[in-house]
Amino acid sequence: MRKELLEQLETPCIVIDMEKAKANIKKMQKAADIYGCKLRPHVKTHKMPLFANMQLEAGACGISCAKVSEAEVMADGGAEDIFIAYPMVGAFRVKRVIALAKRVKRLILGVDSMECAVPLNKAAGEAGILLEIRMEVDTGAKRTGVVQNQAVILAKQLQALPNLKLTGIYTFKSLVYRGKPTMDNHMAGVEEGELMEQIAAELRDAGVVIEEISAGSTPTGLEVAKTGKVDEIRPGTYIFNDYMMYKEHAAFPDEIAVRIYATVVSTPCKEYAVIDGGTKTFPKDVCLDAPPCCYPGYAFVVENDDLRLRRINEEHGMLVSRKGDTGLHVGDVVELIPIHVCTAVNMQNYVYLYDGKGIQKEPVAARGMLV
Repeated sequence: MRKELLEQLETPCIVIDMEKAKANIKKMQKAADIYGCKLRPHVKTHKMPLFANMQLEAGACGISCAKVSEAEVMADGGAEDIFIAYPMVGAFRVKRVIALAKRVKRLILGVDSMECAVPLNKAAGEAGILLEIRMEVDTGAKRTGVVQNQAVILAKQLQALPNLKLTGIYTFKSLVYRGKPTMDNHMAGVEEGELMEQIAAELRDAGVVIEEISAGSTPTGLEVAKTGKVDEIRPGTYIFNDYMMYKEHAAFPDEIAVRIYATVVSTPCKEYAVIDGGTKTFPKDVCLDAPPCCYPGYAFVVENDDLRLRRINEEHGMLVSRKGDTGLHVGDVVELIPIHVCTAVNMQNYVYLYDGKGIQKEPVAARGMLV
């Protein structure tokens, strides 16, 4: 980025390369279309209606959200077909879901237990509406989702609830193969597709109507789509990509559309320099040096493999030099790639959009929407 543009940045901040983001959107949509699979991108990465609308205009069938508050922001921004892939547990969530269902064309809710489903059914009955639901199945991530040997039992129970309409199943499997972490995107994706096809077949054999099968995150999405065994994929990170996606073989370095810029505020000694971003800027949801990715720092310093962001406090980041001299001075601006862009964006009130010529601010409208 040109010096005059760098001088306009208020650091620490995130800058999005719009041309790369647009190219990433186009690439994923084209691939999904080629494989005959619908694309319902997860907005938890960008949290901005601007990008959701770009994805929809490119051909996405709808969007995925994690929380109802996030979905409300996207509905305000024009989204009409929303899947909340998260259990709607709690009277406060149920109340807001009912209101949201009345103002969008299609709202799909994730369910993985009767404890989640019964309050939804009751509220829908009282509101005089029918809520569309998908049942989540655990296929290896061991997060939310009914375990596979209980899927038929739960699906039958859900199908019996009069105010809920079970239309499909979904999963989040991540990079897991045969129950263990893997770096083989192809095998993980093939297994994901096969497992979901098998579960759907078992449900249909038991008399449960399953119209849609949804799966696939950014690392496995296209591999799942290639199997032809699912109807929809839900990648999110692909729009910006990050160092994690590069390490997980889901993106090339030149497809990473996001940068974090930070300013050196102190150089107590030559061995390390302090930047103005710490845990409130850089995600700490990765373990350093741990296999299989073995991340060397909490962010990757662009074009300087000597520097490592090894230690961060709330507002301080310590860049250390492996050779013993950072070469940095107070006032220098450092360019970094986040390990995990999704959590990085959620810590910013706004991001800078770079179009190759200039920059402008864009509010992160769904920032902190955690309900």
